[in-house]
Amino acid sequence: MKRIALLIVLSWAVAARAQEAGVFARMGLDARALALGQALVADVEGAAAYYNPALAVFTERPVLALSTAFMALDRELQSAQLSTRMPPRAGIAVVLRHAGVRNIDGRDASGYHTQTYSTDEYALLVAFGTRVSDRLTLGLGLQFFRADLFEGLRPVQSIGLDLGLLYRATETLHLGLAVDDLLARYTWNTSDLYGPQQGSTTSDRFPMRVRLGASWTALAGRLRLLGEYEASFTSVEVRQRRVQLVGDTPREALVSERRWARGGQLRLGATYRLSEAFALLGGLDRIGRLPEAGGWQPALGFSLATRLGNLPFQAGYTVQLEHTALPPMHMLSVGLFL
Repeated sequence: MKRIALLIVLSWAVAARAQEAGVFARMGLDARALALGQALVADVEGAAAYYNPALAVFTERPVLALSTAFMALDRELQSAQLSTRMPPRAGIAVVLRHAGVRNIDGRDASGYHTQTYSTDEYALLVAFGTRVSDRLTLGLGLQFFRADLFEGLRPVQSIGLDLGLLYRATETLHLGLAVDDLLARYTWNTSDLYGPQQGSTTSDRFPMRVRLGASWTALAGRLRLLGEYEASFTSVEVRQRRVQLVGDTPREALVSERRWARGGQLRLGATYRLSEAFALLGGLDRIGRLPEAGGWQPALGFSLATRLGNLPFQAGYTVQLEHTALPPMHMLSVGLFL
């Protein structure tokens, strides 16, 4: 019964988050990021160190931000972030993310309901950026991941490393480069669940991602255009049945080997500020991805700036088309500048 339940949990998690380790950590961080297609590797206006640790330098004042998503299939996605400058030339950001799937229907081999399951994944990022010259900024991020999929399976943890660079080409043009999720992997051991004879150890490596992009402002700062290209490199396990000689007897065996798979996608975003307090945002994520891999994901949103007493306050809302078979994803974010 445990085997059936585990398969159900894993299949729901895969269906909800695609077939790569840590996919939740690559979904939109907040409403602004989601609306701009996550093309934020060079976005100095939003200064989202989650997308490039070098951007931590551009935080104008300490900010506390919270976000939550409303998604189909009983999925959850939340984030909290705290960013601040470290005068005279540095900045730091801390981001906590959580994703989960609730109300997973567990059944036994006869099809009868056993119990309701849930999954949880967490990511904690600490990003540090420093300005090495008037034009060049460098950043380093350390991420901690944790995944808990099934009560009979031990939760797994991992550490990932992010590198970032930002270059100011002109007063209106910035170029960004980031390398994400170095060293990160989930290693599952099912020996406690199935016993040492049937259990096994499986390693799921996070894709190593290289992102290069730019941001450009025009119309006295009211219009901002953003774009980036991502190349991802994933180590995948390929299993094939082969005939091997055991002594003088040919026998069929299952042979595993690892291969590198490469993928690429484009992201575009734009924001137009109608007034000091209100801005419209729109973007396209996953441009170039095939429909069976999720396809393009357009998004549209807005941001509103006001004050709570003496403190600046910002709120944002975005709607994104996830997939043709799913209802749209909605995200709400609030931020308080301390």
